[in-house]
Amino acid sequence: MNVPEVFSMQTQPRLGILVSGGGRTALNLADACARGAIDARVALVIAHREEIAAVERCRAAGLRVAVLPIARGAGDAPIQHHGHDQIDDRIDHVLTSAGVDLVVLAGYLRRFRVGNLWAGRALNIHPGLLPDFGGHGMYGDRVHRAVLASGARESGCTVHEVDGEYDRGPIVLERRCPVEASDTAETLAARVFALEKEAYPAAVAAYLSQRKHLLREEARVPIA
Repeated sequence: MNVPEVFSMQTQPRLGILVSGGGRTALNLADACARGAIDARVALVIAHREEIAAVERCRAAGLRVAVLPIARGAGDAPIQHHGHDQIDDRIDHVLTSAGVDLVVLAGYLRRFRVGNLWAGRALNIHPGLLPDFGGHGMYGDRVHRAVLASGARESGCTVHEVDGEYDRGPIVLERRCPVEASDTAETLAARVFALEKEAYPAAVAAYLSQRKHLLREEARVPIA
């Protein structure tokens, strides 16, 4: 397996976090970096709207935040085709300019363009067990309501590589919890998020450690 050249044994990896909501997951990851649970630092947080809570909270925590507005069309719908390409290009530019090694989606609701640039270098956490409760439009309480409606006895969270499709990509880590008979979407969400707070930092730390290990192994291979 080839490791992207950007990963280095000599420097601390840099995380680029993409957010769309309250910022709890981004702050949890930043705290994990600060206390050494993740051997990395948050280089940048990207949002698309200035007014979301994550922007203010991340800035208050001392994190660098870039707000990249998405162009809107008639009826406040995103402009299609070239508009999407333009914002994806801007995201790539800001991430690469910040020296980001690993992209981490933290409650990010827009599809992230992986392409060749970020293949093998982007992770997401989903508040449900995949593949049963994932896909386009499945986020937040929608996931928990679907779990309750299904009669499932377990839920949990899933960390996976991002491959350009919603909630697809190889699974990196999974944590499970019971679904109680008295659960509402809100109580189940709280139980799952408690798992997410531990699972995501653990998955990111393990992912970065694996990349470092592979880099060391490749460095030992003599060049013919």
